[in-house]
Amino acid sequence: MRISVSPSPPLAVRGEIVHFTDDPAERGSDACAHFPDGLLLIRDGHVLDCGPAAELESKLPTDARRVDYSGKLILPGFIDTHTHSAQTEIIASHGEHLAEWLEKYAWPAEARHAAPAHAASEAGFFCDQLLRHGTTTAMVFTTVHPVSADALFEAARARRMRMIAGKVLMDRNCPPALRDDPALGDAQSRALIEKWHGRDRLAYAVTPRFAPTSSEEQMRLAGRLFSEIPGLYLQTHLAEQRAETAWAMRLSPNARSYLDIYERFAHIAPRSNFAHCLWIDDEDCRLMAERGAAVSFCPTSNLFLGSGLFDLARARRFGLRVGLGTDIGAGTSFSMLQTLAEAYKVLRLAGQTLTPEAGFYLATLGGARALRLESRIGSFLQDKEADFIVLDPHATPLLKARTTRAATLTERLFALMTLGDDRCVAATYLLGEIAFAQQKGTVA
Repeated sequence: MRISVSPSPPLAVRGEIVHFTDDPAERGSDACAHFPDGLLLIRDGHVLDCGPAAELESKLPTDARRVDYSGKLILPGFIDTHTHSAQTEIIASHGEHLAEWLEKYAWPAEARHAAPAHAASEAGFFCDQLLRHGTTTAMVFTTVHPVSADALFEAARARRMRMIAGKVLMDRNCPPALRDDPALGDAQSRALIEKWHGRDRLAYAVTPRFAPTSSEEQMRLAGRLFSEIPGLYLQTHLAEQRAETAWAMRLSPNARSYLDIYERFAHIAPRSNFAHCLWIDDEDCRLMAERGAAVSFCPTSNLFLGSGLFDLARARRFGLRVGLGTDIGAGTSFSMLQTLAEAYKVLRLAGQTLTPEAGFYLATLGGARALRLESRIGSFLQDKEADFIVLDPHATPLLKARTTRAATLTERLFALMTLGDDRCVAATYLLGEIAFAQQKGTVA
């Protein structure tokens, strides 16, 4: 369904344009559309055309607004496929194993989101941080409290962001203040779906935190809900750490694997998104690929907690949909540029590599495909929603020194993903309207 926006004069954005029409890991250079001096034409929040400025200048309507970002790169907005809105306040808390980190940091932070004022304040700050870092779409865990989901959806809607989120389901192995029961969690989820799912740019994700914190009854109800209502997502965690995986298997001794626990409750389908997936086997990969589920690669949190190294080559071999996740607050940055830098290092440690083109694909069209949104976002093909970012390759003295000596686009993209951070995001646009501008230092 096309998003309706108020009619406005067309917008012509000039600069060096880069976007992807396919996966460079499969299609090579043919997957990258690059216009060194390009024009992005936008009407009513959607892409009208994109190409060389010399060809499109003569086609501009007389009432077109013009914005010149010459010397800067224009890309589709970044897509974060896994993060936590309620954990912003605990980012950079001293690392622990997952269970200890949850108990010491995450549980207390999430408990505070029972208070509507606190939930609203944190949700607004979280959305502003996403925009500051160039992220225009995100898939997000809130907390067990419905007010936390309400707050995030309201903050995203006010900013016109595309947001997929859901209240967390947990009815065991967690603090009493964060525990619901199967019937209550199901009822609260249904009420939130009625209120938010499909409204403007919002979608709901059924959100069992992970198998060890949901009883069989809660998992059953989550699977039933997921299958009942068209367009719903399901998000959860899978095999983040070895100890967590062993725990899940002790709780479900008859399951073939950790993933098989989700399979028993009909959680594996298109629009299912499994975060981490570090300690899975080939059979798990095959099943997720066959069912059309997606994986979220979260390199900064995997390194921070010492969880393990994601096997991107295997995921590609099985045809899995893969997106990138910052996983705030075990993740250490909202920046997709910094997330790409860590992804590159993770893959080098695993004996693999990540080209800059493949990296930026994962952060844009790859994320859109993982979330089944490639018909709406992720590239600059005609009629896509006009979410885009402007990256400044001279944002810092070191980056400027490196990029001015770069001979190719590949070199400049690699410098951006290795040395870049939020200072590189000169501007963020949602549906063709500015949402963040670096020179102002605040969300517009």
